[in-house]
Amino acid sequence: MSRGRRGSRVGALEGGGEAGAPPAAAAAVASVPWAAPQRPEAAAERVLLRGIFEIGRSSCDMVLSERALRWRPVRPERPSGDSKYDLLCKEEHIELKDIFSVKLKRRYFASGNGTLLGITLFICLKKEQNKLKDSTLDLINLSEDHCNIWFQQFKKILAGFSNRPKSLKIFLNPQSHRKEAKQIYYEKVEPLLKIAGIETDVTITEYEGHALSLLKECELQGFDGHRELLCAVHCGSVYKVCNEMQTLETGVVCVGGDGSASEVAHALLLRAQQSAGLETDRILSPARAQLPLGVIPAGSTNVLAHSLHGISHVVTATLHIIMGHIQPVDVCTFSTTGKLLRFGFSAMFGFGGRTLALAEKHRWMSPTQRRDFAVIKALAKLKPEDCEISFLPFNSSPDLQEKRAQGSPKPDCNARWQMIQGQFLNVSIMAIPCLCSVAPRGLAPDTRLNNGSMALIIARNTSRQEFIKHLKRYASVKNQFNFPFVETYTVEEVKVYPRNKTSAYSLEEEDQPHETASENSFPWNVDGDLMEVTSEVHVKLHPRLINLYGESMEEMNDSKV
Repeated sequence: MSRGRRGSRVGALEGGGEAGAPPAAAAAVASVPWAAPQRPEAAAERVLLRGIFEIGRSSCDMVLSERALRWRPVRPERPSGDSKYDLLCKEEHIELKDIFSVKLKRRYFASGNGTLLGITLFICLKKEQNKLKDSTLDLINLSEDHCNIWFQQFKKILAGFSNRPKSLKIFLNPQSHRKEAKQIYYEKVEPLLKIAGIETDVTITEYEGHALSLLKECELQGFDGHRELLCAVHCGSVYKVCNEMQTLETGVVCVGGDGSASEVAHALLLRAQQSAGLETDRILSPARAQLPLGVIPAGSTNVLAHSLHGISHVVTATLHIIMGHIQPVDVCTFSTTGKLLRFGFSAMFGFGGRTLALAEKHRWMSPTQRRDFAVIKALAKLKPEDCEISFLPFNSSPDLQEKRAQGSPKPDCNARWQMIQGQFLNVSIMAIPCLCSVAPRGLAPDTRLNNGSMALIIARNTSRQEFIKHLKRYASVKNQFNFPFVETYTVEEVKVYPRNKTSAYSLEEEDQPHETASENSFPWNVDGDLMEVTSEVHVKLHPRLINLYGESMEEMNDSKV
């Protein structure tokens, strides 16, 4: 089709007339499968632009309003009552909030000169199983002036989504999981960030603690002029960051597993306490993290990413970051003798802690091998811990939960504390569902990301065969808690006090002890990281303490595909 013919079609519509298209155009219209039919409230929206573009092989009347882009094929002269033709000409639309980038589409030649073809829209689609996918929509028109007007309007609209990040500074750990973090980032994450126009500055760490040392020395204020951004991957402690970081169009992204994500979250929350002038050793009412955290799954389990997105999928996690989807999440503080140990989302004591301690001693194995080895060996030497557990039951009163979310002090609740004691094989404390490949329903399926409560799951002493049956239930659709030795509670605080003078795992382990272990320490599995404590551990939930990039699974499941 010649350039002049396209230009005359545009001019006819903008002048108020309707240009005729060949009858074959309607029959050849490409029905966009993800476009939605017209909404009833569409007529009330203010029209920003209107013009003619080709989609597929059909000329379409495009209408850009404040919330959506709508189109229908230009109708040639046809007898009324043709139902098949009316169906082909049905109006379709996409929401502007689902567009994350716009580019001018050109055809380039060997000489280097390019011919304008139209505009390409990059769109985020919601697919089955909470999965997100990127797609494109080509709007073909050869008029430079016409395309520039529409292009600038799209750019203006996208700039209005202030919650979407504009720049990222990224640290990659080449040793993450099966040394796949670099490949995951450069092949799947970086191309999408470039399309979205997000600036990146990548550093590959060379040793444990490299990111921490770089962050102490680097100057972030000059990055992108006025914006600063910290992105980290599991490579040691990142408990401190340098310089003041502003919240305007910024975020934090972690490319790694559960340990790295939890570590970066801990660093962000510690920084929030410092910025608020609070002590970081003893925290009663912590300040909320100022920057949101994005989690790109590149570890062996990816529990946090799976719980956040409903699926462990790199593209889905990346698109949530690009689209600026924010989800507030509850966080726990772990402390002993009044001293803060760390922030986290979940923990296991007993079998879960000993299994991780065994796995950490065999880092030379592959992640799957050392996990299976540690589980088998921990089951072979299964012994209970003698514990005293105190907990504060969850008060579901709406007024109380609203006050807690606002940071108001709680009334005296000493009278509500409950205590149990005995021999326990495993104790799990979880503020998130803890979904993963081996537990598709979650280790705590009744827990949500921000319902203001934790799940306390206790497995009392029983035979090895019965405990194995309980573990196998996590991978099935059956109720894993339907055993007489398993107890579940919904709580706000938990105190676990081991009454053994020496940890059972240090007595029975034949190999050399962990390099940080002591004979009187007890192993805890906190978000996939080993934490060894010699005395009581106090776990307290703090509602909506940090924002993560993602959507609640309830919202995603209710949305139409």
